[in-house]
Amino acid sequence: MTTELPLTLSSGPGTPAGVLSSLTAAEIEDVTRILGIAGLVSPTTRFVYVGLLEPDKADVLAALDGGPVPDREARALLLDVSTGASWDATVSLTKDDVVTLVPIDGSRGQVPILEEEFEAIGGILEADAGWLAALAARGLDPEHVVYAPLSPGSYPIAGEEGRRIIRVFAFRMDHADDHPWAHPVDGLCAYVDVIAKEVTQVVDAAPLPVPEEPGNFQLESERPAPLTTLKPISITQPEGPSFSVDGDAVTWANWSFSLGFDAREGLILRNLSFADPDQDGEVRPVIYRASIAEMVVPYADPSPTRYWQNYFDTGEYLFGRFANSLTLGCDCLGEIRYFDAVLSDEFGRPRTIENAICMHEEDYGTLWKHTDLFTGANEVRRSRRLVISFFTTVGNYDYGFYWYLYLDGTIECEAKLTGILFTSSYIEGSPTASEVAPGLGAPYHQHLFSARLDMMVDGLANAVEEVDAVRLPIGEGNPYGNAFTSRTTRIRSEAEGARDADASVGRTWHIVNTEKTNRLGRPTGYVLHAEQNPTLMADPSASVTARAAFTTKQVWVTQYASDERYPAGEFVNQNPGGDGLPAYMAADRPLDGEDIVLWHTFGPTHFPRVEDWPVMPVDYAKFTLKPYGFFGRNPALNVPAEAPDHCAPGNGGHSGHGHDGHHHH
Repeated sequence: MTTELPLTLSSGPGTPAGVLSSLTAAEIEDVTRILGIAGLVSPTTRFVYVGLLEPDKADVLAALDGGPVPDREARALLLDVSTGASWDATVSLTKDDVVTLVPIDGSRGQVPILEEEFEAIGGILEADAGWLAALAARGLDPEHVVYAPLSPGSYPIAGEEGRRIIRVFAFRMDHADDHPWAHPVDGLCAYVDVIAKEVTQVVDAAPLPVPEEPGNFQLESERPAPLTTLKPISITQPEGPSFSVDGDAVTWANWSFSLGFDAREGLILRNLSFADPDQDGEVRPVIYRASIAEMVVPYADPSPTRYWQNYFDTGEYLFGRFANSLTLGCDCLGEIRYFDAVLSDEFGRPRTIENAICMHEEDYGTLWKHTDLFTGANEVRRSRRLVISFFTTVGNYDYGFYWYLYLDGTIECEAKLTGILFTSSYIEGSPTASEVAPGLGAPYHQHLFSARLDMMVDGLANAVEEVDAVRLPIGEGNPYGNAFTSRTTRIRSEAEGARDADASVGRTWHIVNTEKTNRLGRPTGYVLHAEQNPTLMADPSASVTARAAFTTKQVWVTQYASDERYPAGEFVNQNPGGDGLPAYMAADRPLDGEDIVLWHTFGPTHFPRVEDWPVMPVDYAKFTLKPYGFFGRNPALNVPAEAPDHCAPGNGGHSGHGHDGHHHH
């Protein structure tokens, strides 16, 4: 395949360029109809997941090169809520038929949790005498108790083998506007079989006090007097935004890409390519597909009711389902373009999340600048970035995922973490929790995201090099001791493919093309800069460590395979561990000059602050991909200077530097 192909031409699903478009509402209806005709849908069948089953990358690229267009296929995960039986179905929209139907072995993991199952929990608990007795012993009226149903993890608990389990915490809610997260009923937990609709166990470990102070930040009466000195900021683009959109394809400055949305992964970016200004605008691919393919939030509280807390919000909860419908001026600011997300509900009917994806431009300060001593040249250019984002709410936490494209070829992905802490009853001197309000605990935890980056740097023949800064001892060749160098390690095969970050040597990873060189004769490439945060803090022998092996290293490199989609495996809910990256890499496939996927684990280790309560100011976690020898020189020399009036002092002379009339933005 040549790199000149316009990889992001967009048309309908039946054309080569539309092969990767997300399912339409009509296609979701077709999936349900085809499964119904095949006798696979009964009144107790629920559609856990419906999404595009992407063709193999080679078939997609061949189609874009004029070859046959692959069949349009959908994947559906089905659950019979009366028996607990589940199936993984492949439906061909092209052939109007069910292609494969595989029963899911629940001992290797269950399908994700239904919203219907969450909603049924209250009724199941309040029909259980043991649970009601535990509430009564604490003086709690069930009328004022709400429930947080949670994924159970995988533990050798008697009576749970092969059953579909949810674990449940209670919170007290004093009135209709009262946030229950301020009043955890700690020391108490229920285990529920959601298929049998029965409580399998009530764990009543300790009658801990329920914290009293409310946390209702949404009520004016519980907030300080509003700040009156903030004047409006309005972002205007009088000539409109700089991007153009055709269906799901976008071009902006030198960038082109297309986007999709999936119930499991949320926002997907595809065919990220850059038109090289020094190569007559040749469109050069960088990433074939990018998404957040998994995340886990492991908690550190070892108590008998909480040791199992670790939530895979992608694989267990399908966090794309909970995408917010974004509101103009509040979530995004400026000249906004929104995209809707079309998903399936649990009965196989299409549902649309309006304005699920937000796209806009942001000014980003100085792009490059120099004032020269000799020539007197004084040049400055302003940077801007294209922002493509969505926000999802999973219970108490809210997560934003923001992809940034910059004029100089840089790509970033930033997670924004906000919402409400998951709370406990604080025990004085606890080594695994912070006290964030009187008697209110917030257990230590981590948020570990896995970005799946299907790389295509200048084409398919890629390799990864780990690059460290290296000190050189004083001696021959370095008589004054000022020299230092870098060490490059090429990752040859998957046996070497799991890599640790190391901030002490500034470790980075270069994704290079093994067949193409820049004008200096060196491989074209991109470099991954990681934030170098701690990996999973749990013990190596802990259950969560086996289930979330992807969190034990910051970087994983695999050879591309179309069925290797998720770093913790296909069926994460109640999975005992070992699936995903460790299984994918067991074959020890070659990685040097191959079609490779880079999986990057990033995210914060959170020792909650008092200031994170009652609602958390946004915390950030990100990674950056920068061109490294990809271009022949600075690729942003084509950015024009701003018109002088754009940078002129504001009217009225209130520049903050009135004495010299200079206005500094």
